[in-house]
Amino acid sequence: MSGESPLVSGEAQGGLTEEQKRENLIRLAFAGQVDRYETFRRVVYDQVPPGTKVILRGSGITGYRWRDQAPFDADGPGTSDLDVTMVGEKAVGLFKLTGFFIPGVHSRPVSEDDPDIAPELVPLRETLIGLVGRPVNIQASREIVLQVRGDLLDQPYLTLCVKPDEAS
Repeated sequence: MSGESPLVSGEAQGGLTEEQKRENLIRLAFAGQVDRYETFRRVVYDQVPPGTKVILRGSGITGYRWRDQAPFDADGPGTSDLDVTMVGEKAVGLFKLTGFFIPGVHSRPVSEDDPDIAPELVPLRETLIGLVGRPVNIQASREIVLQVRGDLLDQPYLTLCVKPDEAS
């Protein structure tokens, strides 16, 4: 299972290195338990389509909400969600046309409020929620969205895994 980041070790994105983002996520969302984090990554890797990169963004890696700067789990234990984004054509193809912010490019997240936009992802979402004991939202984007948000806007994300295409 690949989890290599495009960032060079020590290089910061959004003011955080890959190691800092990983440490924040493990501390905040997995109660410091590396084995739970690795189980989460393995489940994601096993369930996403070939040719998909999976990232996690948001307060789980930064430690605070971007909207109001409130700390992770400010509303109580298990209240902050994890924002999982699958990057790739096959991942985008799992969403119904009505499930997009930008059709065919950037989906809305599969969440408790919107499970029908990508029914195939509901079992994965439920499994991940069971692993972390908190909401998990899953969306899909094309690489261009990741480049704009991560590279141009400097919004940090952590690469969880990269599943090679079957042809590779």
